[in-house]
Amino acid sequence: MTTPKSLIINSPYACPQQHWRKVAQSSSTSPKLEQTDSRRRASYEIFDTRNNTSREVELPLVNQIRERVDAWHTAGYPGITSITRSLLEHWHDSDARQYPFYFCQLEAIETLIWWVEALPDYKQGIAIEGDGGAWERLCSKMATGTGKTTVMAMLITWQVLNALAFPKRHKEFSSNILIIAPGLTVKERLQVLQPGATDNYYDAFSLCPNASLRHKLNQMEVLIENWHSLMPLKEPKRSVQKKGAENDEAFTRRVLGKLASKRGLLVINDEAHHAYRKPAELKISKAQAAEQGI
Repeated sequence: MTTPKSLIINSPYACPQQHWRKVAQSSSTSPKLEQTDSRRRASYEIFDTRNNTSREVELPLVNQIRERVDAWHTAGYPGITSITRSLLEHWHDSDARQYPFYFCQLEAIETLIWWVEALPDYKQGIAIEGDGGAWERLCSKMATGTGKTTVMAMLITWQVLNALAFPKRHKEFSSNILIIAPGLTVKERLQVLQPGATDNYYDAFSLCPNASLRHKLNQMEVLIENWHSLMPLKEPKRSVQKKGAENDEAFTRRVLGKLASKRGLLVINDEAHHAYRKPAELKISKAQAAEQGI
């Protein structure tokens, strides 16, 4: 593969305008990189280890959502609340903080806001598949180092301030936040999402347009837990008192504490690639994977 002088061809603060595309040569030579004047379509590559080839599979839903969010952004965010508009204007103001937000951070939070607040016309025909449960599950996929924790802080700010300003819209906004961490180290790092923490991200990144809104943000209820706390309790084998299996109500009280009695809950799952597992009937063996070259 031909190696370019630099792989960096876009600014992190603007929508990508170019990307590198692999161009196949003859079967005996490696592909070369060709610079293309457009944003890369959302997709993933599948590598075939049998003959050292790869194929690209597009993600049509992601690309469709990108187009809708872009149109909604260009139109001036029709449908959003006054609180949300104030936040978006503040977050896009590069002079409001030492370092502007990356484009990917702003696109991520705008996409989540679009799904909740945009007028129906901008979401017509879009269906996000769930997992069959009662909770709606949305995923914001961002690369390592692009500021996911900051986006989580922006998400919390948007949700909490709107929940306090519009209490009747409890199906859309919540000031009760449960954050699930993938491990104890990450759980400790996520303490920056506590509004009272010394190094909290709400102040560090100036997420609130004014002191009044920042003060209101302190009214949130936020609980940060490691995913192990979601495991059902095991009954002690040598216990004299047999309590039986933990029921749903006891589980909820144990995990959520005072959040258990709250109305409405926003759950943020950090490192969410751990949250989805293929059903057993869809899994394949190592031998089958080798046969398919994956």
